[in-house]
Amino acid sequence: MTASGIRNVLVLGAPADQGIPLVGALKAAGFAPTAGVRRADAMAGTLFPDLPVVAADIVDVGSLEAAMAGQDALAMHLPFEFDRERAAGFGRNIAEAAKRAGLRKIVFNTSCFVADRDLGLSAHDGRRDIERVIVDSGIPYVFIEPVVFMDNIVRPWSKPSIVARGIFAYPAADDLKISWISLADVAAFMVAALGTDAADGCHVAVGGPEALTGHEVAEKLAVAAGKPVRFQSLTPDEFAARMSELVTGSRDVAPHSIYDGMAQFYRWYNAQPISPLVVDPEAFTALLPVPLTPFSEWAARQDWSKPV
Repeated sequence: MTASGIRNVLVLGAPADQGIPLVGALKAAGFAPTAGVRRADAMAGTLFPDLPVVAADIVDVGSLEAAMAGQDALAMHLPFEFDRERAAGFGRNIAEAAKRAGLRKIVFNTSCFVADRDLGLSAHDGRRDIERVIVDSGIPYVFIEPVVFMDNIVRPWSKPSIVARGIFAYPAADDLKISWISLADVAAFMVAALGTDAADGCHVAVGGPEALTGHEVAEKLAVAAGKPVRFQSLTPDEFAARMSELVTGSRDVAPHSIYDGMAQFYRWYNAQPISPLVVDPEAFTALLPVPLTPFSEWAARQDWSKPV
């Protein structure tokens, strides 16, 4: 049993990029994670193929309640949903199942910046709807709200250009500062939130220890890669078209697709007079004391000899 009294933790999103570091951090901290998945073999091929799994579907309250039986807490990230009512439905299903199962805490990694108001961006506002129904459930909660992941830079839409052409292309304006944070650090914040009640009821905006422009990121990538790297500021629409082409073969960006959603996010970020993607480390590390990974340290750990 951990110091908080919480041990058994259901993880939604365990097989994905954000879930794998979380599972590792939970196990290292003495928690007993179980993956809530739609496919019985979802953890096969991951770093944790033997992790216990239970059937769980966020559109099915019954399956969620059954998955939560015997669990102390829920730790999750969720897919971006561009139908706001459907996103709210995810939240209602999770909250209702958690109440029925008697969960003691919910820790939700929003996977993105969340403002204190609706922005007219469906994916963002849907996140707020999910948060709202969890708050209304009466179950203790912590919302971990990361700004932008360092790990985005080693995804197929970014890393190959760095490796092959020495170009870090991203939909950030030249002067947009971002407190990039590693997925491992986000996982550490979630684990810390499960181990204490100090952050219960809080929206915890988290980022890395430095706020960097794209040009500053490129300078650090050049050191890590051992070769020149320059920053190319893409328009959000061009970035979305490139992502769509990479995955679908077409530069046409379908409305309400993940590519359209990314463009909406960065169009809004770039238009703000003060970057919303800069957070003060002292504010959130005082609440949840997690050591932060500097960008240069994260970059040095990556393999820049291969495009993927």
